[in-house]
Amino acid sequence: MSFVSRLKWFFKERWLYYAVAISLMTIVSLLQTVPPKMIGNTVDRIRSGNLTASQLSSTVLLLLGLSLLLYVLVFIWITTLYGNSVLIEKLLRGRFLAHLTRMTPSFFQRNNTGQLMALATNDILAIGNTAGYGVMTLVNTVVGASVVIITMVSLIDYKLMIAALLPLPLLAVVISKLGKRVRTRFLAAQDAFGTMNNHALESISGIRVIRSYVQEHHDLTAFDSVTTDVLERNREVSSLNALFQPLISIIVGISYTIGIGYGSYLVFHKEITLGQLISFNIYLGMLIWPMISFGEFINVLQRGSASADRLQTAFDEQPDLADPARPASVARPERIEMKGLTFTYPAANQPSLRDVKFQLERGQTLGIVGRTGSGKSTLLKQLLRQYPLEANRLFISGVPIEQIAIDRVKSWIGYVPQEHLLLSKSISDNIALGKPDASEEEIRRAVEMASFTSDIAGMPEGLGTIVGENGVMLSGGQKQRLAIARALLIDSEILMLDDSLSAVDARTESEILHNIRQNRAGKTTLISTHRLSAVSHADWILVLDEGRVIEEGTHEELMFFGGWYKQQWDRQQMEASLEE
Repeated sequence: MSFVSRLKWFFKERWLYYAVAISLMTIVSLLQTVPPKMIGNTVDRIRSGNLTASQLSSTVLLLLGLSLLLYVLVFIWITTLYGNSVLIEKLLRGRFLAHLTRMTPSFFQRNNTGQLMALATNDILAIGNTAGYGVMTLVNTVVGASVVIITMVSLIDYKLMIAALLPLPLLAVVISKLGKRVRTRFLAAQDAFGTMNNHALESISGIRVIRSYVQEHHDLTAFDSVTTDVLERNREVSSLNALFQPLISIIVGISYTIGIGYGSYLVFHKEITLGQLISFNIYLGMLIWPMISFGEFINVLQRGSASADRLQTAFDEQPDLADPARPASVARPERIEMKGLTFTYPAANQPSLRDVKFQLERGQTLGIVGRTGSGKSTLLKQLLRQYPLEANRLFISGVPIEQIAIDRVKSWIGYVPQEHLLLSKSISDNIALGKPDASEEEIRRAVEMASFTSDIAGMPEGLGTIVGENGVMLSGGQKQRLAIARALLIDSEILMLDDSLSAVDARTESEILHNIRQNRAGKTTLISTHRLSAVSHADWILVLDEGRVIEEGTHEELMFFGGWYKQQWDRQQMEASLEE
């Protein structure tokens, strides 16, 4: 069974709890066969006139005591079994999130957020349901039915039992057919749910853009179409689920008809007593739930198995990058060097970087400029080890970067991307993301370096102000400075600013760059920007165009060359003068 094989690690770890739950369920099934026999014996004593008051009292008290015992046992096995169900959901969600944190960007290009959310919610919930409710229905089917059938054979009459259970093979055929169709339709429903999740996420995150372009009605219409598809897919699943119980009821009804008809015949011919017939029909009634459980088990198993397959498919995907078998030991990045690096994104047809070369010593600043789409951000991302690189093209302290542990490389870097991820927490919590144990003094110092102090002073709760989801309460410039403060807090060996000053004015930009130069003396900085004033102080500047280095040198050298850099510098200086 694929479901069991995929989750054998959990069942192996929790086998004792399952053994206790199944043992108690077996004991409960055995004890439940006692009352029908006692009722049948009591009926026979009433019919023969041998029932005494003391016998009736003892029977009633025994039935009452048995009911209380069953209550306690059922409570214990339910809490034990369903505790496993909740635990596996917790463990799978933790493992899934841990798996996502190891994945590289290419994984998220292949899997949209809505489908990943569906895996973390609906699919894991279906797996937990199978590990709890599914096990319960299986044990009820196998143990409950076996105990009742054995009791019917040993205490009543085997011929009556065989006759009453003749319709059961039909039940197995019907449930097998329905189960396969449930699995197919459930997979389609889960895919539709993932699509709906993705649409809802995009609509909520982009609500301001949608409203700006007056596209609310169009978006609602599109969302209505998506939710209608989810409704139809789930309705198809529900229509199959709805067939299980009526079909089982029909088969149980046929068994009852045979049991009562043939049982009455046996009573008339004195092969069994009236009390035995009554007991038999109670036992037959006790078979109703195991039969229903069988249908429920197939239904739940098909859902859980389908969800386990979907989740395993995600788990089977491995990162594009892996640590070397024997990582090289590098104390700190004394030098960063590219030697003819060419890079192509996995889904791209042409390279984004072509034969890039530069050398940057520790403590120097590298400026990267160029037109939009020239490859500036791509160049910075090579140091983040997000994609596989050509061997022996990028070196740190003379060692190829692919021979250094990935976490080791990342520990050297403070990165401020173009798109800032801010949590719906306080400003202080957002700044301390990379250093949770940072003191308030350290946070305030990072805020001051990012020229964010005066803005925070004007906020209602200062550093404790909640920024809202993805920083909705902050302006673009405030988001950038918060992200810069976050990177400066960790005081990394390498600081990378990816066009992170575009939303601040020239004066604030100058203050931030001055603070960085003053406080990060002796440490490496890489700045990608459209505003050339941000890199005029750099030790070396690369000018990119279509992934190639078309100019390089210091600010003075590039101005002397009179190429794209000088033209852009003159244009920006003229614009700045006009603005003033």
